[in-house]
Amino acid sequence: MPAMDPARRRLRLSDAHISVLGLLVEEGELPDELSRAHAELRAAEIIDEDGKISAELYPLVSTLMEPHVIARVETTGPQGVTNHGAVVGNDFVFTHEGWPGEEESEYAPVQPEMLVFALSRMVDLHQDNADADDVGEEIVSTMGVLDAVLDRMESEGPDGAEAIAEAAHAPARLAEVLAQLNCMWRMTVAWPGGADAPDGLGVSALAVWDCGLEGYWVRESPAEPVREGQVKASSELKVRRVTAKELWERITDLLPDQDQLLVDPAS
Repeated sequence: MPAMDPARRRLRLSDAHISVLGLLVEEGELPDELSRAHAELRAAEIIDEDGKISAELYPLVSTLMEPHVIARVETTGPQGVTNHGAVVGNDFVFTHEGWPGEEESEYAPVQPEMLVFALSRMVDLHQDNADADDVGEEIVSTMGVLDAVLDRMESEGPDGAEAIAEAAHAPARLAEVLAQLNCMWRMTVAWPGGADAPDGLGVSALAVWDCGLEGYWVRESPAEPVREGQVKASSELKVRRVTAKELWERITDLLPDQDQLLVDPAS
């Protein structure tokens, strides 16, 4: 169910609730499939009996209606895929964080200078204990072999990495690292990129394995952003071990320059 916490300016909303709010702002007709979401918003007093949106929602709705920068974070772990992200508008920045198995995400405002902190927390970026000798280690294989190792680990468990590597014709090191896998995550940032950018958008992205005792690994090939149909079983897989500090810097570099984060409507 949707919910609002005015004291902390937080809201719990699903994609359907967001769609309803957008249509109400645009005075569009609500399709039948959104009637339940509409009723839930009324029950939560997020919209009133006349269909008007609570004043507390205008910062969020205005940001979602005219975004200047959109960050998407997809984490894949034992409980499936969970989506998070951030939206930068004219005057506000909002983050949204999902919960495994829940339809609603929690939306909350953040200051622009805190955006890297917020994105890093979404992926649980934390200090690791990688030795200097470990950093920079590379593993090269193919995407088909990666899928084979993951499938075997899902059905047989992560124990016996050596046997799994042999059965999947994979590098032994690949299986050792994946045996410690906590989650994989991808972070994608998009913003208006001008006439020279594909589809008129600037896009930067990063794909990472969080492997617990085996540390963090950046997937360098296939390089993000990956388009649909671009990756095949024969595509090269190359991952490189990095530190949490490097990941912090990489997340920072994903974002456009600070002066692009908030756009003056009068400009």
